[in-house]
Amino acid sequence: MSVPPDLTLQNWQTAPHLHWAFQHLADFLPTARISRGDGPVAELPDRSAALSELALPGGTTVGDVMGATATDGWIVTRHGEVLEERYPSGMQPDTPHLLMSVSKTLIATVAGALVGQGLLAPGALLSSYVPALAESGYAGATVRHLLDMRSGIGFSEEYLDPLAEVRLLEQAIGWAPRTVPDLPDTMYGFLLTLKQKAPHGGPFDYRSCETDVLGWVCEAAAGTRMPALMSDLLWSRIGAQADAVIGIDREGTGMFDGGINACLRDLVRVGTLFLTDGVSLTGEQVVPAAWIADTLAGGQDSRAAFAAGRDTARFPGGMYRNKCWLPYPGDDVVLCLGIHGQMIYVNRPAGVVAVKLSSWALPEENDKLMATIAAFDAIATELR
Repeated sequence: MSVPPDLTLQNWQTAPHLHWAFQHLADFLPTARISRGDGPVAELPDRSAALSELALPGGTTVGDVMGATATDGWIVTRHGEVLEERYPSGMQPDTPHLLMSVSKTLIATVAGALVGQGLLAPGALLSSYVPALAESGYAGATVRHLLDMRSGIGFSEEYLDPLAEVRLLEQAIGWAPRTVPDLPDTMYGFLLTLKQKAPHGGPFDYRSCETDVLGWVCEAAAGTRMPALMSDLLWSRIGAQADAVIGIDREGTGMFDGGINACLRDLVRVGTLFLTDGVSLTGEQVVPAAWIADTLAGGQDSRAAFAAGRDTARFPGGMYRNKCWLPYPGDDVVLCLGIHGQMIYVNRPAGVVAVKLSSWALPEENDKLMATIAAFDAIATELR
């Protein structure tokens, strides 16, 4: 696939370029393969339903919402059967699409599998796996702090600020042009420069760096780089139909917080784990049932920590656990979210897993996010 001549490191994450770039990351940035292995593909039988026509409050329909939210592909399944699957803007069923922060859930799922193997302990200090972190802002932080984004690290997630740490990280790994010459030029080098600004274990604060450190810790605990580790523990066990890929820096370290690319249906296969106590559609126990139960229940203070966090008003009564959003007071709905409109939606009582991959012009567009959640909620309610 030829790269558009006007695509640059400066503009690939902006409109109109991101629509192409999010479906062709491996054509212009370094990536590593996450193999699906040679096992069977988990079937997703077709049981068509006219969900696009479902009416929503305000006189719109599900199809209207998908049409108005820069959708590249969307799918709704119930108990593993496909009810509707659409690619309205040229994406193909086998196209790997950039997942942005849905990648975080995949890294956390690998962490859950390592916990199940006894190789990773949520309460352990990070420095017990990566000694270099003892000399960083993460000194004294635990794996649990990373999983729930409750460290005290100073890290700005202001996507529209080119000097926010979330954007400086991209400069360090080669995803953006360097405007700060003295930045480290690797992922791990950059993470070691981050400073602590508050006690670890405080309120929830969304920071992408937490997942990058978690990926580092997982690699150290397993003695394996993430592409092979994720293949072994996750991608080869869910019955994936295609390999995934992950963006990497010059040392081969993955962009763990947002660099994984996968096709639409394989994300259904991931989401199903939250319906089936960690068992894949091929019958394999991918993560322990206890890990899924912990994700759904949270810790004793998870909801209080979420309520005390910044920018959490859109999900009153919700929480964040193991790199998943639980937007409502109960455990009925689980969300895996990424900027520019990436989502896995799981409604447990309805047996629904839905996925939407998008190319929103802006990183965060709350109206599009909430309209999509409302549409999937309405589908789940109708199916129940």
